[in-house]
Amino acid sequence: MEGPGNPGRFVTTEAGPSDDKAGNSCVDFPVAVVLPAGGTGERTGLQTPKQFCTFLNRPLISYTIQAFERVPWIETIVVVISEESTDLMTDIIYRFQHRKVRVVQGGSTRHRSICNGVQALNQGPVRKPKVVIIHDGVRPFVEEELLYKITMAAKEQGAAGAIRPLVSTVIATTSEGFLDHSLDRAKYRASEMPQGFLYDVIYQAYQRCSESDFEFGTECLHLALQYCGTNAKLIEGPPTLWKVTYKRDLAAAESIIKETLSRSVCIIAGGSAQATALADALQQAMASLDMVQELDIIPDLMGDNARCLSRDWNFVQVSVSSPRPCEVEAIIRALEAAERTVLHPAVLVWVHLNVSDGPFISQRREETAAIAELASVAKSRNVLLYGVRLHRSQEAASWERSVGRLTEIISALIRDRSTALVGQLLQA
Repeated sequence: MEGPGNPGRFVTTEAGPSDDKAGNSCVDFPVAVVLPAGGTGERTGLQTPKQFCTFLNRPLISYTIQAFERVPWIETIVVVISEESTDLMTDIIYRFQHRKVRVVQGGSTRHRSICNGVQALNQGPVRKPKVVIIHDGVRPFVEEELLYKITMAAKEQGAAGAIRPLVSTVIATTSEGFLDHSLDRAKYRASEMPQGFLYDVIYQAYQRCSESDFEFGTECLHLALQYCGTNAKLIEGPPTLWKVTYKRDLAAAESIIKETLSRSVCIIAGGSAQATALADALQQAMASLDMVQELDIIPDLMGDNARCLSRDWNFVQVSVSSPRPCEVEAIIRALEAAERTVLHPAVLVWVHLNVSDGPFISQRREETAAIAELASVAKSRNVLLYGVRLHRSQEAASWERSVGRLTEIISALIRDRSTALVGQLLQA
C-alpha cells in the first residue's frame, strides 16, 4: 500500500466551505455521495471493523463523512453499512451532529452494497442527483478541489476517477509459483477513490451487470464502461488518497490529524502588559520553530475576538501573579456554547506567569489544586486542560531560555494531546 506521503490539510471545521474555492458557484446541479462502509476489517487484525475504530474519541467513518459535509455543494451522503452496525452508525450521526447523512443497509459484497446506496438516492425524501460520487468510508483525507474536478468531469464525460502512480512493479506468476511476466509500471496506474458518475450511468450499469460482477467485482469504472459504454476521465490524485487498510494505518491517520490540529493557536493575554509581553515572546518563539501556520493574540473572547472559537483549535490562557480560575472557566463555557468540541477535543493550556521574587510554595499548591479541579470539569466537556508555571526572570538570557522551554512544552501538549497529562501543573 502506498504510504500517506505529505498529509496536506485536514479541514477541521464543521460543514461549510473549505479554503479551496474550487468553483463552488459552478456546481449548480445536485451532487450526492455513496460511502460503502460495511466491511469487516479483517486485514487490520482487530475485532472492531476499521471504519468504527476510534482516535481522538471519534470513529474513522466520522472523519470521512466530515470531509464531504464541509463541501457546500454536496447535498446528501449515503453511508452503506451492515445491518448489525445500524445502531452504532445512528449513534455516531447523533453524537457528532452529522447533518447530511442517510444510512442504508449494505449487501454481501462491495458491489451489492454500492448498488443499494445508488438505488437509495432515487427513493425517499432526497432528490435524485445529477452526479453521484463513490468513495470508501475508510479514506478520510479528500479535498474539495479533487472532488470538484471529479464531479465536473463526470458531468461532462459520464464517469471519472482518481488515479495514482504505481509504487511497486506488478508481476504475474505461474501456477507453480514462478515468475511469468511483469508489467511496465510506467504504463499503468492504480485506480483510487473518489469516483464520480452521472447518476443514470451508474444506476443503469448496476441494473445490467451480471451476478459474477456483483459477487467478485470491485471496480465501478469498469461497470460503466462495460455496460454503458462510458469511458471514464482519469484524474491524477494527491498522495493523501491512501486507504486505511491495516492496523498501522490507523496510527498514521491519527498522526496526520493530530499534526493538522496542532497548526493553529490562539493566545488569550487579558489586559496585563506582562501577559501581553509573554504572548509576543511566545509568538516569536513559535514562528522561529515553524510550529504553527496561524497564531492570534487577543485580550479575551468577547466581540470580534470570538471568531477564534470557530477557527482555532488550541488555546493558551496567560494569567499573571495569582491563578484566576474564572478566566479558564469562561473559555470552557465559550467553547461549549460555540459547539467547538463536538468533532475534536479542544486543547487549553493555562500558563501562570509568576512575577513575584518571594517564596511561592503555598501558591503552587493553590495552583495545583485549581488546575486539577478545573481539568475534571473541562474533560467532561471534551476540553483537554493543562497547566504550566513560568517564573519571570529579570535576567534576559534566563528569561529567553524559560520562554523557549515554555514554547516546547506548549508545542508538545498541543501536538500529543495526551490525556495522561490533563490536570497536571508543569514547570517551564
